[in-house]
Amino acid sequence: MRLRSQGVLLILCGAALLRIALFSELYLRYVKEGLRPYLVISGVALIVLGLVGMIGRDEDEDEDEDAVHDEGAAPTDAGHGQDTHAKHDHDHTRNPRIAWLLTAPALALLLFPPPALGSYSAGREEARVAAQGTGTFPELPAGDPVDLTLGAFASRAEWDTGASMKNRTIRLTGFVTRDDDGTWYIARLLVTCCAADAQALKVQIRDADAPAADAWVTVTGTWHPTGKPGSDAARPVLDAASVKRVPAPSDPYEKR
Repeated sequence: MRLRSQGVLLILCGAALLRIALFSELYLRYVKEGLRPYLVISGVALIVLGLVGMIGRDEDEDEDEDAVHDEGAAPTDAGHGQDTHAKHDHDHTRNPRIAWLLTAPALALLLFPPPALGSYSAGREEARVAAQGTGTFPELPAGDPVDLTLGAFASRAEWDTGASMKNRTIRLTGFVTRDDDGTWYIARLLVTCCAADAQALKVQIRDADAPAADAWVTVTGTWHPTGKPGSDAARPVLDAASVKRVPAPSDPYEKR
């Protein structure tokens, strides 16, 4: 029972990996794009190991049954046959059937993959953009609105002494997160390798009502200066001209 349940568990875990990495783009909720081949290889390996374990278990059970039949049939060794029968029965009962419940988490992962990190994570770890002091940033591309990542917007808002975003229309996309006092932000999570090392990038939105938490939106507006670059008062803030609901992207994270 134990080996068979282990085999099923390995197969379910492998199938879950293949589902999110080979047959869909759900893996982007958890790891960077470049790790996809490793997930596929791992999924195939788990399935193979599970099948090998189950096949080996079936062969062992067949050999045990043959041995019990031969020894139990010997008239001069009845006592030994009874002992073998008892041992065989004990092997079957020592691992309770409740062990099959171990497959429930793997089955849940296969059928209901966890969502990407959202406003809960962003609200509990607000990361500052890693920039080495203040300086003058390159000019933004010509034409408005200019699409920026939240990381690029935050860097310029906090560190750019040249105020390169002044008098420009900016367009940002992220999910909604809110403070208890009603202040709301759009956020993205910045990942280096996978969701386990995610850090939150947040831009405060002004002059617009907050959509529901975790809703994905595109906000178009203008940069709102809040303080001298490099000081604690310099924060990424956008005065919104429009807020539009958009579908969640297949890859929800920003990359370093």
